[in-house]
Amino acid sequence: MSQTPTLARLNSPADLEAIKKQAVPKIAIRHDPKAQPFEGVTNHIMVCCGTGCTSSGSQAIVQGFRDELEKNGLGKSVEVFITGCHGFCEMGPLVVIYPQNIFYVLVKAEDIPEVVEETIKGGKPVERLLYRAHAGAEPSVHYNDIDFYSKQNRVTLANCGHINPEDILEYIANDGYLALAKALTQKDDTAALLEEVKISGLRGRGGGGFPTGRKWELCRQVAGDKKYIICNADEGDPGAFMDRSVLEGDPHRVVEGMIIGGLVIGADEGYIYVRAEYPLAVHRLRVALAQAEQMGLLGKNILGSGWDFELHIKEGAGAFVCGEETALIQSIEGKRGMPTARPPFPAISGLWGKPTNNNNVETWANIPAIIRNGGAWFASYGTEKSKGTKIFALTGKVSHTGLAEVPMGISMREIIFNIGGGILGGKKFKAVQIGGPSGGCLPESMIDRPVDYDSLIEAGAMMGSGGLVVVDEDTCMVDLARFFLSFTRDESCGKCTPCREGSTRMLNILNNITQGKGQAGDIEMLEELATNIKLSALCGLGQTCPNPILSTLRYFRHEYEAHIFDKKCPAKACSALLTFWIDQDKCIGCGLCKKNCPANAIEGDKKEPHKIDTQKCIKCGSCIDACRKNKAVNKE
Repeated sequence: MSQTPTLARLNSPADLEAIKKQAVPKIAIRHDPKAQPFEGVTNHIMVCCGTGCTSSGSQAIVQGFRDELEKNGLGKSVEVFITGCHGFCEMGPLVVIYPQNIFYVLVKAEDIPEVVEETIKGGKPVERLLYRAHAGAEPSVHYNDIDFYSKQNRVTLANCGHINPEDILEYIANDGYLALAKALTQKDDTAALLEEVKISGLRGRGGGGFPTGRKWELCRQVAGDKKYIICNADEGDPGAFMDRSVLEGDPHRVVEGMIIGGLVIGADEGYIYVRAEYPLAVHRLRVALAQAEQMGLLGKNILGSGWDFELHIKEGAGAFVCGEETALIQSIEGKRGMPTARPPFPAISGLWGKPTNNNNVETWANIPAIIRNGGAWFASYGTEKSKGTKIFALTGKVSHTGLAEVPMGISMREIIFNIGGGILGGKKFKAVQIGGPSGGCLPESMIDRPVDYDSLIEAGAMMGSGGLVVVDEDTCMVDLARFFLSFTRDESCGKCTPCREGSTRMLNILNNITQGKGQAGDIEMLEELATNIKLSALCGLGQTCPNPILSTLRYFRHEYEAHIFDKKCPAKACSALLTFWIDQDKCIGCGLCKKNCPANAIEGDKKEPHKIDTQKCIKCGSCIDACRKNKAVNKE
């Protein structure tokens, strides 16, 4: 695509249609291999520059391709573009070449000359850079040849990885802002727009799952000459990066959704509350807002409609509790981010005491497609009570980590094994933590359960924002509950006693259990504390922080009992409950374990079987790491 020209202001929906017709041919070869080159450009090289790939050096690859193309006299016929996240994060840096649609993984700067020579000049793929599902498998040349992608339904993520997120014309070429134009033609009958959102069945993707249309309606019905809308991009769950990837890869989709929401609700101003730890997302949002304003799609007199709407970016300081909407509102107002009692709810009295509607990134990102295609189209995905698709961040002991967008109602087995490629290293699946640190752990017996709001709550978990942490047989479920509770305890604002004191008391009990100091009555005390905290904490953080404990007690109670009564960790993960020993028949006396022991707890002459002094042993596991070849060192 040629250099983006100065962006002209659009004064009507007709102007938008005209600019789209001009933009479409520029990216046509990405959709149709038979499309005619635009202005002599025969190839597009798309380099993933989301946070994951950027951290692996993709910016250097962008420049490397440009330099190599100039060197080969191809600077005018081949263009290099940045994209947002493709979702296949562990395989980055990722590069896609059009019109051949060749998908390269784990690309390094030194691979660039070969790619230019073989693919750009010769039209052939470089096989060693193609994805293989496993050693010996046939290489996958194209995007949708890979199970990770072919088994997804990418609706919200449709543009991510396929457009330059810093070029508004590419978004427009892919039907961007057409939903806004459609909405503005109905600005005198915004009730019809609200009805489409209600028909869609869209529920909040931030964790609560409240019907979006109903939430908008509540704020819309409140009288007031000033209203606000908020995008909650304060994504703080460990292992979650859905919102960040959408903002980095397709920021205009969120912006467009918010403008439409403001029109329907009657708001003329909004805030995007995004974590300051997401600098790339913040940068691309700033670019998107500036471009939208320049083109008359945001700000004064949008598309010549006479309607004004402003958007601001507010960077959060990293407090997990600010993901709770009332704490978030306090933070935007310049106060300490702490929850406030409800009622009144923000729809009645929110930002600066005005009616306010708050949705998360993924919820807003769904709005343009719903308005453009109709609520019934969106409702055709998913289940009766959980409509549409959902983005999940797949992390942990799974072969393919990354982002997966799937229809609601899909089974956990399909996500983990068909898309995620199964458990890393051929280990046995044990559980999946869904819903972030405030979610619940589901065991193997629940793996075929449909993934939807109500089914997960019934099982003792929650959808949350969409984090999926997969664990294998080597994971101790008591220690996992301790880890997540430690996070929420540290992130508690401390305002209410149940959360402040209760989470600390539960964490002390879990620490004792994993250190071999558990005692009879601990399980019952955990259950009593967890139940009371859920009923009495002020906000969602406190009300849900006991979920990891309650769910692991429900499905893995035997592990708690083994820790307390047998002083054993079934997963052999809690070091305080382990004994390290050397198998005399396998030990060859190489001395590696002795050399690496920081406590000088290993005795034995060279070429003679060694022994571990259990009184000196600090149970660090360095001896096992040193003896991986012979596997003579054991723990039990």
